[in-house]
Amino acid sequence: MDPMIETEDLSKVYGNRAAVDDLNLVVDRGEAFGFLGPNGAGKTTTIRILSTLTRPSSGRAWINGFDVLEEPGKVKEVFGIVQQHMSLHRELTVRENLQLHGRLHHIEKKERERRIDEILDYAGLGEHSDHLIERLSGGMARRAMIARALLHKPRLLFLDEPTVGLDAQARRKIWDLIRGMKSDGATVFLTTHYIEEAEALCDRVGIIHQGRLIALDSPIELRRSLGLFTVESRRRDNETEYRYFPDRTAATEAVKALPPGDNVVMRESNLEDVFVELTGRKVTG
Repeated sequence: MDPMIETEDLSKVYGNRAAVDDLNLVVDRGEAFGFLGPNGAGKTTTIRILSTLTRPSSGRAWINGFDVLEEPGKVKEVFGIVQQHMSLHRELTVRENLQLHGRLHHIEKKERERRIDEILDYAGLGEHSDHLIERLSGGMARRAMIARALLHKPRLLFLDEPTVGLDAQARRKIWDLIRGMKSDGATVFLTTHYIEEAEALCDRVGIIHQGRLIALDSPIELRRSLGLFTVESRRRDNETEYRYFPDRTAATEAVKALPPGDNVVMRESNLEDVFVELTGRKVTG
């Protein structure tokens, strides 16, 4: 095991509410790790702690072996971050935002310009480099944020709900960028409440609920722990019953045994089924 991120009993308390509650987590180098849960579950607070923006109430955390509290300067050199809210300068162009970021990271001018051209092409923004941020579509602006985060060649990318509010086409383009980052060797820490996003992109998924990590494994193993096939039966009282089975054969036999008149759907299970069974609520924004 070669950890990029480690936490030990990490907690953050606001008043009487624990936003993060005794989080113990290891994310390996080169892994695409997904933090899955609804808004308010503790995902963003975890990223804020790991990226040195918020001090924990207790516990410890390390990024690439550096203590987040004791060595924040070294930690900041390791990661890039794409936050939920728009953090680019709207009155500047895409290229100007990247130039500013490069100067802040003390990248020499010649290397900075070379790297900007490279990353604009990588993010599919070459033709839009001189456009003001405020005139970009939501998907392009999000790609510009990712391009900025990648400019200084970080080994770790924090992506906090990177596709929230985007249409399906824009989301898929962001997915391609994330896959490219992982292929290039970066560790990706992704928060999302989109089930299909976690299943499509992540090697492992942690499910967080009310600040606590309640499940952790690969998407397929989390589904297998519940059952790979789901049978939904809508009864005459309009209540829907969900039952889970290890394979299609077992699910099919269960459908055959149901009384006539039930409205029945058999499908593959997903991470939302796992979440609902663990918490009693859906993963929505």
